[in-house]
Order: sequence, then C-alpha cells, then structure tokens
Amino acid sequence: MLAYIGLGSNLNHPKKQIKNALIALNYTKGIKVGGLSNMYQSKPIDGSKQPDYINAMCQVDTHLTALELLHVCQDIEIKQHRVREKKWSARTIDLDIIIYGVQVIVSTQLIIPHPKMMNRAFVLVPLAELEPNLKVPVLGPIQNLIDNLDTTKLVKL
Repeated sequence: MLAYIGLGSNLNHPKKQIKNALIALNYTKGIKVGGLSNMYQSKPIDGSKQPDYINAMCQVDTHLTALELLHVCQDIEIKQHRVREKKWSARTIDLDIIIYGVQVIVSTQLIIPHPKMMNRAFVLVPLAELEPNLKVPVLGPIQNLIDNLDTTKLVKL
C-alpha cells in the first residue's frame, strides 16, 4: 500500500527531527520510504508566537494497516519527545498520515484523507511535488486543491 505521511517540526533542530523520523520510519519492519519532498518553511497556522515550522512529505510503501501505521508514527513522536500540551503548539515532531492508498477511513482514531489537508499549503505543495497528478480520494485532483490556497507564504528550502 502506498501512503503519504506529512512531517513537521519547529523545535530542537527541526530539519534534524524530520530526518530522524524518516530514518525511524525506514527502519521499521513493514515500511519502506520511497520518496521525499523538499522541506518547506511556514508560519504557525494559529498565528501564535512560536518558531516557524519546517514541513516535508514522504511516500511510504507498507503492508501495515492504516491503524498500525498510525501507531508507528505515534511511537516515533514519543521517542522524539513530542509533547501534546495544546492544539497547534510547538513540537519536536509531528507525523500525520495524509493519504493511505485510495482508502477513506473515518474512525475515532484516524480520518483519511487527512481532514485538514485541503486547507494547508505546507501539506499539499510537498505532496504535489511527489505526485503531481494525484487524485486525492473524495477531494479530487491535487492541483485543484492547491489552486484554492495562498501558497505565497510557503518557503521552499
């Protein structure tokens, strides 16, 4: 199964945090990182005073279920000292499953496609970099989603 995972960090050397998470993903049994976007810098989405975020997108090939993949991502976050104090607070690492094949999943633990992806340039732009002709389940062509966003504040690193 091809899945896309968004990676983000704004604490403790964000680029290094993203690289460490990618290494951890790739060393996990049943997961092979197959592609990686460039990194992008963006302001916090809530406008709060915290460091800018660094984001990237990776493609993984996995035989894990979506929930198993979620648990792997959460374990990596814990190992990299992710603290969940409040929504949209600064973090060492954030791993979000954005797309899992063509599946649509709605559960108390996981919603796929990611329910906020269509509002986030820092998700869509790097995703389109990996799959420019992607048709996002339920939402349609990725380029149409990007065309509805302001991408001018997203800085490619």
